[in-house]
Amino acid sequence: MTTEQNQPGYVWADVRDAPVRELFPGIRQRPLWRGDDGASAQVLEMDPHSCWEGIDVHDPGPEEVFVVSGVFNDGDRDYPAGSFIHAPAGSSHVPQTKTGCTLFVFYPAG
Repeated sequence: MTTEQNQPGYVWADVRDAPVRELFPGIRQRPLWRGDDGASAQVLEMDPHSCWEGIDVHDPGPEEVFVVSGVFNDGDRDYPAGSFIHAPAGSSHVPQTKTGCTLFVFYPAG
């Protein structure tokens, strides 16, 4: 993550430089930004036939997902590349994919 010197608060990140953390087998997180209030942005890479272990509960706030590539499944339906999903606080799902996918994930409330 890099901060521009001429614009206070302006931050940019290159996903290729973001550290990689394996959350579950075949599911990797690349953090891009974290705000002082706990809000955060990240890229999630999911290999073909990968599945979140357990239920992903959105607490304390909502989760917003944009499917960058591939097909994402929330345990209920498929979302192809270009899909946007807003999951309200308290909702849950089981992230998974048959084809593999890349997601941009934003947590506005931490």
